[in-house]
Parts: sequence; C-alpha cells; structure tokens
Amino acid sequence: VGSGSAVSLFRQVQGTGDSSAISKCSAAARGYIQDRFLQLLAGQRRRRAPLIHRGYYIRARAVDHCVQDFLLKTQSLPRTQILSLGAGFDSLYFRLKDMGLLHHTVVYEVDFPNVACQKATLIKRMKELSALVGDTGGEGLGAITFSGEDYKLLGVDLSELSELERALEEAGLDNKIPTLFIAEVVLTYMENTRSDALIQWAAECFPQACFLVYEQVRPEDPFGCVMQQHFSQLNSALHSLAQYPDCEAQQRRFLGRGWTECSVMDMNEFFTCCIPEDEQQRVQTLEPFDEYEEWHLKCSHYFVLTASKGMEPSWTPLLPSVTVPRHAGPVEMAGSGPAAVCARLLGIPGLKRYGHHSVLIKPNVILTTGGFGEEDGQHCRMRNFHVLSKHAGYWKAGCVTLKIPDKRRGERLYHTVSCLSDTLALVVGGRTSPSSAGLGMLWLKFPETCNASDSDDIAVELLSLQPAAEPAALRWRHSTTEMTFKGEQYLFVYGGRSTLEPVLGDWYFLHTRELSYTVIAVEGPVPESRHSHSACSWEGGVLIAGGLGAAEQPLGSVFLLRELEHGFQWQTVETHPPLVPRYSHTAHVHEGKLLLVGGVWLHTSSVPGITVIDLMTGVCLDYVINVEHLEWPLMLHNHSSIFLPDEKELLVIGGGGNCFSFGTYLNPEPVSLSLSSILTSH
Repeated sequence: VGSGSAVSLFRQVQGTGDSSAISKCSAAARGYIQDRFLQLLAGQRRRRAPLIHRGYYIRARAVDHCVQDFLLKTQSLPRTQILSLGAGFDSLYFRLKDMGLLHHTVVYEVDFPNVACQKATLIKRMKELSALVGDTGGEGLGAITFSGEDYKLLGVDLSELSELERALEEAGLDNKIPTLFIAEVVLTYMENTRSDALIQWAAECFPQACFLVYEQVRPEDPFGCVMQQHFSQLNSALHSLAQYPDCEAQQRRFLGRGWTECSVMDMNEFFTCCIPEDEQQRVQTLEPFDEYEEWHLKCSHYFVLTASKGMEPSWTPLLPSVTVPRHAGPVEMAGSGPAAVCARLLGIPGLKRYGHHSVLIKPNVILTTGGFGEEDGQHCRMRNFHVLSKHAGYWKAGCVTLKIPDKRRGERLYHTVSCLSDTLALVVGGRTSPSSAGLGMLWLKFPETCNASDSDDIAVELLSLQPAAEPAALRWRHSTTEMTFKGEQYLFVYGGRSTLEPVLGDWYFLHTRELSYTVIAVEGPVPESRHSHSACSWEGGVLIAGGLGAAEQPLGSVFLLRELEHGFQWQTVETHPPLVPRYSHTAHVHEGKLLLVGGVWLHTSSVPGITVIDLMTGVCLDYVINVEHLEWPLMLHNHSSIFLPDEKELLVIGGGGNCFSFGTYLNPEPVSLSLSSILTSH
C-alpha cells in the first residue's frame, strides 16, 4: 500500500471506529450496556436510534460473553494475555480491570499509530482512567504509546505483520501462554491476503490460543447489497465478504489456517440461544421500538466466531440452552418467477415508501395510503395518497386530491384499509411513532364514477369516525379481513400491537353496515398472539399465516377461522414441509392456494420469495423471485401487494426500511411479478 492510500485508508477506518464509539456510548446511556468508561473515551455524546442501540448491544454482549468465558477457563493459570486488534477507543481493559478480572492477565491493544496516540493522551488526561491502569513509563519504546503493569497500547498498522510481530515482542507479549485474540469489525477492512496471514500467524506462533471475530456476512441479498454500498461510499470496502460470504466460509477459513476448533453463529442465533430470556425481555422493553425487520436483518448479516487451538474452545457456554429455531439447511426452492419493473412507472414520486397500505378500490384501480417514505427529497411520514390504474395493459400513476381540513390526519404507518362499497373504504388503526397511541378509524370517501380509464385525478375525502378510539382500532401491524356470517358482512380485526402491549392476540367482529362490534362465538385452539402476520378471506372465513410472536420470534403456523352454524372455529392448517416461520409478508388466495409474498425469516441463507400452500393437501412450496432484470435490490418486507387473478399478476408497491446505520432504503419503483408459471405448475 502506498503511503498516500495508507493514510486515506486509516482516515476512513478511523471514521467508522469513531462512529462505533459514539454508538456504544449512546447505548450505554440508555441502559443497554453497563459501561461508565465509554463516555470518557468516546469524548462526545450523541443520541442514536433504538435500532442502533440494539445493534451495538448485541455486539458488546457477544464480545463480553467470549472474553469472560476465556478468563473463567484460564483463571487457575498463572499468566494469560488478551490481544485486541484494531481496538480503537474501546473500553474493554478498563471494564475488566474495574470488575477485578485481570489478576493475572495483561491486555495489549493495537491500532493505527494516530489512534493509539490519541487514546494514550486521553488516558493520561482522565484521572479515572489513569488511576485504574497506572503508568509505568514504558511509552516511547518502539510502538508503545502507553504502558501500565497489565495494559500496553501500541500504534502499529495491522496489515504490516512483521512490524506487528516485532512491536508485540518488544512490548512483552509472550507466545507461550494462553492468548485471546479479539478482532471486532477489523479483519474485513484489510486485504484478504493480509488478514489471512494474520490469522495463520496467530495459530502458528501461539500454541494455546483463542481467536474471537465479530463482523459482517451475507453480502449478496438485498440488505447485504445496501450494507456493502454504504461501506463503499465511505471508501471502507468490506474485503472479506467476496471470499468469505457466509458463516461456513469463515469457519473453513480458520480451520484451514491452523485452528483446530471453530464455532460460528449469526447474531439472531446468538440472541436467541445465548442471552437469558429475562435479559432479552429487559432489552426489548428499554425504549419504544418498532423496527423488527431491520433488527432481524441486521443480526442475520453479522456473526460471532471463536476459533481455538491447544486449549478448551471458548464457545462452551454458547452451546444452546434452548432449541434454535433453525430451518434445517437451505430452503429448497421449487422454481422461480421473474420480476420486472413496471416500465411506465419509472420515477413517479410518492411510491417509495414502507409501512403503507394498498387496496383495490375499483377493478384495476389501486389506492395507496400512509407509510414512511420519500417526498420532495425528504424522508417523512407520507401525507399524500397515490392511485395506480391499469389501462390497455399498462400501469400509470394518477393524482389524488385530499379533501381534509388537516393533512396530518392521513399520516399513519402499519394500518389497514378495507374497501366496503363503490364509494367507501375504512381505515383501521396505524400509528405515527411507536411511543404514541394507535390512531383509531377513518372513512375514505371517493367518487362512484372513477375507473381505470379516467382515474388521472381522484378526489378522496377523509371523515373521522366517532367513537374512533375503540380498543379494536388502537393498534397497528394488525390485520382487517372481510368475511360473512349468516349473510351479514363483517370485518375481522385480529392481532397487532399497541403502545401498552408488544403483541396482541385478541380479535373483534366489526359489523360493516352498522359499524358496531358484535360478539360471535369462537371455539377451538386459540392462535398465539402475533403481529405483522397476513390474513386473507377464504370460504367465508379468515386465513392467518405467520407473524411475529411474543418473544420477537417469527411464527410458522397457519390458522383458518372456519364458519360454523353458530359461530366460528379456529383450525390449524398443517403444511408439508412445515412453513418456514416468517413475518412482514403479504398474502393472497387464488383457486384454493395461499400465496405468501416476501417477508423476513431467520436462520436461512436465502430471502423469502413466493410460497404457495395448497389448502386442500397442505403441500407447501417455495419459489425464488428472479430479479436479474432489476438494477436495484428488491426488499420484500414492509411492502404492499395486489394480486390480479385474471392476468396472474402480482403488483408489489413500496417496501424497504431503515437499514441499521446504513441508511434508509426504499424500493424505487413498483414491481410486477408474473405468477403464471408458478400457479400452473402447482
């Protein structure tokens, strides 16, 4: 690496380290992690979003878990050492020292010389830090910028292995005693040949050692593409991903370079298996949160790995205390369906959104309301409604004129819209922010005459409902499904969540003509509470599929609320093979088949496409969506979809979300999926 490009790389990587320190500090301030030293080292305080807090919590928890396990297993030995590679402004040493865990352990930290010097200056300036470490005056010797009895801070470029080896030897690192190497989002910034050499050097030169790695994985799916693009824009490319794209490849990497044991899991698995249930619940209730999709996607794109040789693996406590809800192997795909951008909708503003709802208000006329998206170049809750119409085989966007005194009344996310007549639709629930109460109900009134050929401009009037604050409507991420009972029309409002309840399992029958709640007897096994599920009308009843359950775990159950003479009965729909648990998908019924579109699932290497369940036989087949003709990542969660049975066409509108610290991603255009090959082969 030339000196100019080396300086450039240092600045870019240092930038990610500074951001990481501030995020950890924010997470500590909100009670996610207990660490009073972060604020002293980060230097500045900035409030991050709840999603960022959770992400840095799971990272800190995974590293601490493995470090404390190493210390526990070596506590009877006279001497051990920890070598933190690319340590930045991390507080690990100070926390361990403060907890009295370093009786016979020396901690070595290595980072770029500039970073190490800054940190050394900070430690000397802060009495609380310098008192803990004590200064033995060893700085200035070679690469050492600060030296205490059990703490050495070195300024060395990790990619220069011979220089690193020499500096560590001068600082007193002893390759004969048990050593824990820590690389927390570090190796991926190095060229693979250099990081591979570092891994191999550690295995060859240290007979008793463990190596802990935390970094990114799965670069090729939509979230992975957004993640890669983010780091590329920062000029901090993630080099490991191309050669080591998944957990298995990372495991092979270490086993092929001298390590005898190697265990790896993604962060969804770590959270489920290695964090006690009461601690999971504590974290889940620390602050209002409603970004489940991005939390699970973030966790599926990071892993924690420990490799060992010459000593007991440092993974033993990570052996699952509960059964991992892991789908055995990759999901077997039965085929694929092509995805094509709707050519006539390029660049239409207002359709880039998520958490919205789309509904057919007339044949070939789709009304989209609410959500969070992009308007006039700004990200905001969407006030404007949009209409799409299909005429002469082409989709086009029209204008919607809203007749309301206050436009903010149209702002809501995760609501439902049900079309009840040629001129009326009912909006149920939704939210503004996760900390505010659900929004009740609204009527949408539109002209009787609008149709696909003349829908360039539709006037929609919003009418408040009294009383709008019924318990059934103060929820979001629920479902509202049209159904009939004894010849009368009802809306079945089911599940969701509210400000008080993170997940709901209740239901209401809303009589559409009188807009009143009716008590109707329901028997059978009650489905477990859920939100972000799908619900479809079928044979007078309702089909509920998937969703996110009470422990923030996706569900794979399918239930039918079947009509009986005196009421309804819950029945379980058995699927073969079992449906892969998922949530944030959409669903449609066509000729006795339940179609599930997209969503989020865990512990599988692929992303959900189209799943077809034969409701007569229970046979369940998964189909991949062929996106080779799309020039951008297609995120199939938080989207809406409309199925047109005559053409066997599925129109996907919007979708995406706030992708951790990588920015908000919104599908840029509606996508048309042809399902004819899938439905005819089934």
